[in-house]
Amino acid sequence: MENQGTLAPVKEELPSLIQFISSEGVSGFDEETVSPPANVQLTHEVSISMPSSPTSTKKVLLADLDEAGEENPSDSTPPPEHHPEETKFHSLSMATGENLPSRHQHSRVQDKRFDSFKTWSGRLERQLSNLRGKPRPPFPNDDDEGTAAHNPEMNLPVDRYFDALEGPELDTLRASEEIVLPEHKLWPFLLRFPISSFGICLGVSSQAIMWKTLASSPSMEFLHVSPTVNLVLWSIAIALVAIVFLIYLLKVVFYFEAVRREYYHPIRVNFFFAPWIALLFLALGVPPSVAEHLPHALWYVLMAPIFCLELKIYGQWMSGGQRRLSKVANPSNHLSIVGNFVGALLGASMGLKEGPIFFFAVGLAHYTVLFVTLYQRLPTNETLPKELHPVFFLFVAAPSVASMAWAKIQGSFDYGARIAYFVALFLYFSLAVRVNFFRGFRFSLAWWAYTFPMTGAAIATIRYSNEVTNDATQALSAVLSSVATLTVTALLVATVLHAFVHRDLFPNDMAIAISERKPIKTNRKWLFHLRHGSSDTTKDIENYLKFTCSSTAKADVEAANTNTNGGSAVAPELEQR
Repeated sequence: MENQGTLAPVKEELPSLIQFISSEGVSGFDEETVSPPANVQLTHEVSISMPSSPTSTKKVLLADLDEAGEENPSDSTPPPEHHPEETKFHSLSMATGENLPSRHQHSRVQDKRFDSFKTWSGRLERQLSNLRGKPRPPFPNDDDEGTAAHNPEMNLPVDRYFDALEGPELDTLRASEEIVLPEHKLWPFLLRFPISSFGICLGVSSQAIMWKTLASSPSMEFLHVSPTVNLVLWSIAIALVAIVFLIYLLKVVFYFEAVRREYYHPIRVNFFFAPWIALLFLALGVPPSVAEHLPHALWYVLMAPIFCLELKIYGQWMSGGQRRLSKVANPSNHLSIVGNFVGALLGASMGLKEGPIFFFAVGLAHYTVLFVTLYQRLPTNETLPKELHPVFFLFVAAPSVASMAWAKIQGSFDYGARIAYFVALFLYFSLAVRVNFFRGFRFSLAWWAYTFPMTGAAIATIRYSNEVTNDATQALSAVLSSVATLTVTALLVATVLHAFVHRDLFPNDMAIAISERKPIKTNRKWLFHLRHGSSDTTKDIENYLKFTCSSTAKADVEAANTNTNGGSAVAPELEQR
């Protein structure tokens, strides 16, 4: 009690434990055991969670210090001998720059927007997760990426494709639109591989048919074409079709949602006929050394998918809905027509009767309607982009194949076959003389639309020269065959260069990644009046912006309306501006 009024001077010195730590070296910190000196009086233990070790809580022994920072002199009883558990502190090694993942790899792994297009991230996976008792969110969480979640499984209406996309094949995103996949990142290859790649198969496989016809036609014997050329081209076509089929089959397996979006695309849907037409071409171009006669069951197997697609697409054309023909008509629709005539040609070559006539009739009826729709280009349809001009050659494909199909059904190149052939020949010449119409744009897969229509016209000319044999028909057959071969060769070389050298043949496919949300559109009426100097509308806009952006009360808004309705001048501040 007497000592309470006086404060003894306190000598500032470090505790013994801290002195010991500061005096000792820290070498071998990962292996040495930290233990207190023997002269330190230990009275209690304090458990502190140390961040240096993620495995356990470390115990640090402290001396019993009073509030003034000194040792308590009254406690002179030595503590019982205590041996704390020795604890090791292991430092954590930091990753160097070589071990750190690259920025591209990190963003590629963390980005979950690709998962929404994967087959096992779709509805089936959610159903299986729910059955296991582990509910899964309907859409991937994209909050970390700063974008809202979208539903890629939604069947987008055809208007969204026309509103959100532009370009030669509706494959370019408009500036006002957004996509559900990262735009400035290279997507997986399967997502960038379009269904239009089967156009390459059509061009090469049709060449096998042409060279088979050149080798077997009596009117072209003066060229001395060896059947080996047909065998080599047919083998190349087989390999190419197998590769493209395999790649797209992997896309169906792993990214089925992307395939479904291509199916609902107003232009891409026509290319779903291309795989089956390519197989029909391979059946027509089979070398005689491989097979003389094909089984009839093959024709039914190949025509079944075409028939199912026609029931779907032709019904949409006729129903008058969003996918009516007058709204979605474009030259690529010829692919959905050509399949009928190619199937009729193959069936008649096998000796079938009723089936080929059925498909020929269906194709003829719909080709007539499609030809008229595309020829007059309804005012509601926009002008076809320049990059899509090569697909105009698809006008030539249908009548060329139709003439050969009818000749095979009838057994001779009669007047019906000649009428169809002459229509195709006129369309071919009308497009060939317009040189500027087909130049001045970059290479793309759309250029393969040149190939099989030109090859089809050459084959039809060879068949016609067998009926009408003279120097003109023989020369025309040789010229058209040479042009078709040079075109296919040039496009094949260009495709290989762009695919493996320039690596720009398959860019990000914007057509499958559009959002279902429509962008906010600007009031076009106000913009129209502003551009044309309408004073009344200008006053309305200025007064509205002035009094809605200010913090004044209701009287200011009423004053603005009075000035506008009374026709008085705008505020002096705005006049000075």
